[in-house]
Amino acid sequence: MACAVKSLLGSLSRVATPLYGAAAAAAAAARTSQAWTPLVTSVRHRYHWQKMKKGPLLKNYGQNDILHNKGLMPHIEHHKRLPIPLYRPKNNWAEKRALFGQNDYIDILGPGNLHPTKTAYSVPAWLRGFKGNEYQMLLRKKKLFGQQMAIYRPSKRREMDKRIVWLYKYLNFKTKDYMWKKA
Repeated sequence: MACAVKSLLGSLSRVATPLYGAAAAAAAAARTSQAWTPLVTSVRHRYHWQKMKKGPLLKNYGQNDILHNKGLMPHIEHHKRLPIPLYRPKNNWAEKRALFGQNDYIDILGPGNLHPTKTAYSVPAWLRGFKGNEYQMLLRKKKLFGQQMAIYRPSKRREMDKRIVWLYKYLNFKTKDYMWKKA
């Protein structure tokens, strides 16, 4: 047992003590002479023609794409052409198109008893003639319909309240008002 410990300590002392000068050179020569292996860099294709000899590079091999991603979309379904809808021109004299913008100048050209906000039929009544930003419009809507929305459309009311809070913070902290002056 003592013999094994001495040999182990001897080998450790040889590893632990650094070699200087000629001893270091001799140890390095002994290591290199035992097993010298040259540095080899592998080259898959030395020349381009060697690479081209194997054929085109295969990408996504074995994967079948079900989506069509090359060029225009084909109008083919189950090897049949899809029907193209017939061209039907718009009826320019339909009531909706014929009367579009008829009340634009009623206040100028008319007798004077009609106001343009009274003739804005497609706008909700609570928004006719309203002038202001989104925050003011939402406050007006909440004042008029807040109780009904809380009962019948609670998620819409919650979204409106969140938008009001966001706009309040933005308008008060991120924008300059007319009181700001350049220094």
